Amino acid sequence: MFPKNTWYVACTPDEIEEKPLGRTICNEQIVFFRAEGGQVAAVEDFCPHRGAPLSLGFVRDGQLVCGYHGLEMGCDGKCSSMPGQRVRGFPSIHAYPVVERHGFIWVWPGDAEQADPDQIPELHWANDPEWAYGGGLYHINCDYRLMIDNLMDLTHETYVHASSIGQPEIEEAAPETKVNGDEVLTIRHMENIPAPPFWQSALRGNNLADDVPVDRWQICRFTPPSHILIEVGVAHAGKGGYDAPADAKASSIVVDFITPETETSIWYFWGMARNFNPQDEALTEQIREGQGKIFAEDLEMLESQQRNLLRYPDRRLLMLNIDGGGVQARRVIDRILKAEAENAQPQQAATAS
Repeated sequence: MFPKNTWYVACTPDEIEEKPLGRTICNEQIVFFRAEGGQVAAVEDFCPHRGAPLSLGFVRDGQLVCGYHGLEMGCDGKCSSMPGQRVRGFPSIHAYPVVERHGFIWVWPGDAEQADPDQIPELHWANDPEWAYGGGLYHINCDYRLMIDNLMDLTHETYVHASSIGQPEIEEAAPETKVNGDEVLTIRHMENIPAPPFWQSALRGNNLADDVPVDRWQICRFTPPSHILIEVGVAHAGKGGYDAPADAKASSIVVDFITPETETSIWYFWGMARNFNPQDEALTEQIREGQGKIFAEDLEMLESQQRNLLRYPDRRLLMLNIDGGGVQARRVIDRILKAEAENAQPQQAATAS
């Protein structure tokens, strides 16, 4: 149901500062921790002694210590020591490729031999002092593809987010969908409209008038396995819209990293990167708090949708022109899943023989 030979955001560095973190990703139970020298590590969350979760243990001298009987594991999944016991002959547990980059910790839950750190997406804003970023994490009980549908069709903002970013003009402006290889874009431009409350606040944050007509844009960009970056913003009407000069607009990138936990649950890493007043930490927190409330509204809708789909698995859903981005993203995912399955068959046959 989800690609495994790919990089997913597993956690943020602060989540493993004080103790190991156990997290299920693509049905794989994994524990993340800081090994020797501060190197990030990820191994199976299973102690080979009695099966206890290693995430209930602690880290000592770069080794992961089981909290049940003290068995120590290295970042390679090999048993290193245990009080009064000889354990170096114990079978190793699975170790996962893991990389710390761009303010996130990325994990490859599939075939470790195929893991290539160069495939981690380049996030230009993550290491640029001219940009500021604030975000958070939600656990949501829904199929990861439902969140992709949600983010690739922002028509729902008119209804789900009516008090913050929604406005009738969104559904009145037809979106355009483009496919470039594995990348899918949904593009919507709105001209000479009022700014909704969230964007009024953003205009003020960039020292711009918030009570004048604006041109607004939403450019949703999906890349596999489930990453969506959305260029959003408003500019004073008639100043060039998306191409308006910096002193006439407030623009940002909505960051959405969707990591499947199971077939019906996800870890949703959300945030917003902006390139106006990046040094204003109070503004960063204000935007982060506002965005968090917006995404919380999606949470209730998505979980209710998932329950309905499980209750009526045979019901056929309607597809409209506004669903183009989500439909094309699912086709990309299906193509990747098919290729993974085909590549796995020769390996399984070789193992069997």
